[in-house]
Amino acid sequence: MNIALLGYGKMGREIEQIAEGRGHKIVLKVDEHNAGTFTSEQVKAANVAIEFSTPASAVSNIFKCFEAGVPVVVGTTGWLDRLDEVKTACDKDKRGLFYASNYSVGVNVFFKLNEYLARIMNRYPEYTIGVEEIHHVHKLDAPSGTAISIANGILEEVKHKDKWVNRKTGEPKELEIISVRTDEVPGTHTVTYNSEVDQIAITHIAHSRKGFALGAVLASEFMVGKQGIYGMEDLLEIK
Repeated sequence: MNIALLGYGKMGREIEQIAEGRGHKIVLKVDEHNAGTFTSEQVKAANVAIEFSTPASAVSNIFKCFEAGVPVVVGTTGWLDRLDEVKTACDKDKRGLFYASNYSVGVNVFFKLNEYLARIMNRYPEYTIGVEEIHHVHKLDAPSGTAISIANGILEEVKHKDKWVNRKTGEPKELEIISVRTDEVPGTHTVTYNSEVDQIAITHIAHSRKGFALGAVLASEFMVGKQGIYGMEDLLEIK
């Protein structure tokens, strides 16, 4: 399988190593030197593109893949205000899009655990709920896409919360997400339910970027020749 890597930072290099180890070929690498000049024609050399660039360039890169007729696996976060626009274009032009806020198998199991716990805790409004995410200092967006997915999972189940905020809050209807940027932490996410008598917490800790990179490569293998919109639930069959 031929892969175009749109974004060749630390994550791109992890993806390259895993992809080549699985017998795939990287036919295009887009980094800071050619990010503004590569064309959709160049993308056509690939069977699938993997997009891990920046929030500012992600949508433009996705549309170049659509123009090339190449399915794209998107791991960049921070551009979700345009997700509906991208999905509409994907459906209209019969292209292929795989989007996930996090490609780790463990995180996606964590998502399901989070939803199940929130469904139970909806019956106990005396517990305050909080989400904390910790990432390396180079991460450009806050809160993380993973934290947003976690918060949205809680909001689907907990009826006395109506929105998340990325700050400390004393408003009972707001769900707080606290973002911490420190050192080279790949990613830690914690959901806490706290009351006067006890505390319940679930945490996912990423030890390295390899889990994210492997998930992205598995998604790219899944997307070859496909049209439509997919996510990790489709890949892992954990709906």
